[in-house]
Amino acid sequence: MADMFVKQAKQYAEARPNYPEELFKFIASKTPKNELAWDVGTGSGQAAASLAPIYKNVIATDTSPKQLEFAIKLPNIRYQLTPPTMSITELEQNVATQSSVDLVTIATALHWFDLPQFYKQVKWVLKKPNGVIAAWTYYWPEINESVDAVFKSFHSVDYEPFREPQHKLVENKYMSIDFPFEPVDGVDNTGPFDQFVLEKLMDLDDYLTFIRSSSGYQTAKNRGVELLTDNMMEKFKVAWNSDGQSKKVARFPVYLRIGKVGN
Repeated sequence: MADMFVKQAKQYAEARPNYPEELFKFIASKTPKNELAWDVGTGSGQAAASLAPIYKNVIATDTSPKQLEFAIKLPNIRYQLTPPTMSITELEQNVATQSSVDLVTIATALHWFDLPQFYKQVKWVLKKPNGVIAAWTYYWPEINESVDAVFKSFHSVDYEPFREPQHKLVENKYMSIDFPFEPVDGVDNTGPFDQFVLEKLMDLDDYLTFIRSSSGYQTAKNRGVELLTDNMMEKFKVAWNSDGQSKKVARFPVYLRIGKVGN
């Protein structure tokens, strides 16, 4: 997974939207204490930076040193490079001790993980019985009817051969992803919940940078294929300029899974 984002780490940091404050308030309302949060697959630290004002300390881990170079630096965030797989001893050394973490978050990354192994680690570090795990994802940006129509054709024809199988979990809004945790207080299931929306003001260059920052685009590039050909760029340009507005609000519905560790 980490190798997919090495070359476009700067693009990824610039192109990805910030998560809404309401998402973190909702998640934090489900943790009895706000002492320590672990943000896994932190990338360039968007989620970690939003957790920092709420939790006393945040440990943010990733397997990509290049991604961590662009991470948002705050005094109570400790960024840690970790191997793709960790023993319990390595988990204790790199992350936290047993039953010491109030919250584990995974922002748009859970579909890349070895879930059985990862969930063992989550259940080891979370405080029992009410330590919380929250994982969410979002899909491609929604712009308007014209741009979305061009993108739909681009995605289904040009992009599809280079898309990783894990993206099916994202396309399915995390409905089918394994999530063996108990509902948190005041919630009768673990989701996915879709009451949150990311918004980012974009011009055409921002939008194309978002596409270039994706793993499928990078896979195609590594195979010598340029997905954003001159012809495709022209189609996006015509669609983007059809309403006369150079900047548009891109919407990203968020799909959240949340649960507690139990006994």
